[in-house]
Amino acid sequence: MISKEDARIIFGILGNVISVSLFLSPVPTFYRIWKKKAVEQYSAVPYLATFINCGLWILYGLPMVQPNSTLVLTVNGTGFVIEIFYLSLFLIYSVPKKRLRLVAAVVTECFFLAALSLCVLLLVHKPKPRADIVGSMCMAGNVFMYAAPLSVMKLVITSKSVEYMPFFLSFFSFLNGLCWTTYALMKFDAFILVPNSIGSALGLAQLVLYATFYNSTQRILAQRKMQGGEVDLAKIDAERNQNGDVVNGA
Repeated sequence: MISKEDARIIFGILGNVISVSLFLSPVPTFYRIWKKKAVEQYSAVPYLATFINCGLWILYGLPMVQPNSTLVLTVNGTGFVIEIFYLSLFLIYSVPKKRLRLVAAVVTECFFLAALSLCVLLLVHKPKPRADIVGSMCMAGNVFMYAAPLSVMKLVITSKSVEYMPFFLSFFSFLNGLCWTTYALMKFDAFILVPNSIGSALGLAQLVLYATFYNSTQRILAQRKMQGGEVDLAKIDAERNQNGDVVNGA
C-alpha cells in the first residue's frame, strides 16, 4: 500500500514532468517565429508571466525559505532558463516598438525579483515568515501566469480563430494545474493549491474555446490558402506600428 507521503512524491515528480512539458509546449510556436523571422501576432505576455512566476517559485523552494521543496525548486529552475530563451527570441524578432516594451518589462521583473530576494533573505530571519511572504507572492504570480492567455482568448473570440493560441500550451496548463492541485491537497499547502486550482479551471476554459473555434479556424486558413497563401502578418504588424495602432502583445 502506497503511503500518503509516497503518493505526494509521485505526484510531485509527475508535476515536474508535466511542468517541463508545459514549458516546452511553445517550441512549435517559436520554430515558426524563427522560420519567419517575425513574432507576428503572438503575445509575449504568457512568457513574461511564466518568467517571473518561475523566479518567485525558485525563491520559495530555497531551503532557507521552504525546506524540503526540492521538486518545486528544480522544475522552476528549468522553466526559468527555458523562458529566458523564449524571451530572447521575442527580443530578436519583434519590431522596435514591441522590443522596447519587452525590454522594459523584463528589466522590471528582474528588479522586482532581486529586491524581493534581498528583503526576504536579509530582513526576515525565520523560515516560516519567509515562506508566508514569498508564498503569497507566488500565489499572485501563478494566477498571473495562468491568466496571461486571457488576452489571447479575447483575440480568439473576436477573430473566431485559434491560430495564435497554441493548443499544447493550453493543454499542458490544464494538466499542470490539475497535478499540482492534487499534490497540494495531499499535504495541504494553500500557496500551491489556490493558484493551481484556478489554473486548471482557466486551462479547461482555453481548451473549450479551442474546440469551439477549431473548425472556423480551418475554414479561415483554407480561404487564405485559396487566395494566394498566408497573409504577411509581420508586414501588417510593422505597418500598424508605423501608423500608431495598438498591437497585441507586450
